[in-house]
Amino acid sequence: MTPATLAEVMDATWPAARTHDIGPFRLREGAGGGKRVSAASAERAWTEADLAAAEAEMAAPLFLIRAGDTALDASLAARGYRIVDPVIAYSAPASALAGALDPLAAFAHWPPLQIACSLWAEGGIGRERLAVMARVKGAKAALLARVADKPVGVAFVALHGPDAMLHALEVGPRFRRKGAGSIILKAAANWAMAQGAGRLSLVVTERNLAARAMYARAGMGVVGQYHYRMR
Repeated sequence: MTPATLAEVMDATWPAARTHDIGPFRLREGAGGGKRVSAASAERAWTEADLAAAEAEMAAPLFLIRAGDTALDASLAARGYRIVDPVIAYSAPASALAGALDPLAAFAHWPPLQIACSLWAEGGIGRERLAVMARVKGAKAALLARVADKPVGVAFVALHGPDAMLHALEVGPRFRRKGAGSIILKAAANWAMAQGAGRLSLVVTERNLAARAMYARAGMGVVGQYHYRMR
């Protein structure tokens, strides 16, 4: 997965409310949906004047720094921007992650049930991020995981071309380390294959060591990294 493909899949499966370009910079309006849908990115070659113009358009300047954005990263650092939330992208063939599940272990559905929304809300994923999910144009699903007949975890998965991407994976604190994350990952891969996708990807913050260990154990590999710069 190239950086360009990763960016395209992320924008399609977790879209901003609105985007517009200021010269070579793409500005996103997230409507409260978080950094990923609110950060500006450099889409073409830029100058310091272009950067200043983009800054002036944002009430709270926030930039997405992808692979190859070394000059932008350095320029923002010189302007006093700090690094926020380094992120790692993981990916694997959907067929390598898929597998049989008990019919009651996971439930793919849309729109999300109230119990799914409640589990998301417990993890800080509220109506603004639910609105991000609703904006996705293609195939999508909420995945509700159950352990011992109890709903314990939830995630969102969406399709873009041959790629499926998993977002907003949340397991209740009292249900962690009981296999819910692995159930959701397998359910997402099963859903992806049913939609004709060949690959399943996701992103996770660098500091989330437990989740990263789970993805590595499942056979997912690192395919990209990015971070934000904010003032």
